[in-house]
Amino acid sequence: MLIARSTQEAHLYMDLHPCVCGAPMAEWQHRLDDRAGVLVSVYEGVCPQCGRTRLFEFLVSGDRPSAQSAFGGPDASRIIDPGEFLWASDRVSTASGLQLLHLPLAEQSEVRPATAYAIAALEEVAKFLPEGADEIPADRFTSELGRDVYTKDPTRFTRADIGAALELKRRILAGIDRLSPPQD
Repeated sequence: MLIARSTQEAHLYMDLHPCVCGAPMAEWQHRLDDRAGVLVSVYEGVCPQCGRTRLFEFLVSGDRPSAQSAFGGPDASRIIDPGEFLWASDRVSTASGLQLLHLPLAEQSEVRPATAYAIAALEEVAKFLPEGADEIPADRFTSELGRDVYTKDPTRFTRADIGAALELKRRILAGIDRLSPPQD
């Protein structure tokens, strides 16, 4: 069974696995089941395009993510590989970057959640770096999407590149906070 460290990780996993017809799910029904003392998070829904019933079950991990991370604790994911996390970070960063270009300064805080998500996904990539290693080994890329992202540019999975990308995204987030502070 899949092991999810957080709701956010479970949702990204489901987003990365659309229906066989290719349609993403719009809505999931969620419940928690107690199975012989083991908590299982169950997501069920009907594909809006083809009508197939879809079901995902995740063991709820005991290690809760810190307030700093949206996806999980200090260990790397067991269900999403580093290429998939980088793909998610890139996708959200591109969309939020385009929004920032078109929003007045006073409204840029609207992009803050997406920017924080992109940072959290990139922080997950870094968790795949072995202690003392300069790059993520190729065998850590277990999905088709992850291997594709890695093959296109393996240098993006070096300690230096991940660190530089994180620094840039964190500066963007700090700029959003400085120029458009959240309203309480």
